[in-house]
Amino acid sequence: MPRNALLLFSRLLLAALFVPSGFHVLTDIAGTAGYFAGLGLPLPTLVAWATGLFELIAGLLILVGLQIPIVALLLAAFCIAAGFIGHYGQGGDDPTLTFMHSQMLMKDIALSGGFLALAMAGAGAYSFDGRLFRIGPETT
Repeated sequence: MPRNALLLFSRLLLAALFVPSGFHVLTDIAGTAGYFAGLGLPLPTLVAWATGLFELIAGLLILVGLQIPIVALLLAAFCIAAGFIGHYGQGGDDPTLTFMHSQMLMKDIALSGGFLALAMAGAGAYSFDGRLFRIGPETT
């Protein structure tokens, strides 16, 4: 598969996680704030709003391919922070919850790797960045 098509496909897959997640957070601020309060975060409602807006806006920017190097680096850092804040050491004495949280932490770390690769590769030709920087489909 050509490079630019793979970059588009990778952006679609990554955005498929963050756009709905951001939308869900924004439509359930109370539930998200309750989760954040349980983690001991200060100002959980404000953190919930910030998280939801960041996930939605960053996900949309990834989807359309705008400012990809910056947005992808921010999302890589966000994934590492979210993974360690939300999942590291969570689960208590319940082995099922402990396993689930360790898997979610590893998922966040893996997503960071994908975002770092995307930051390095750029958005490709099929993106707003491609149009702005005149990246043609034949560019490798």
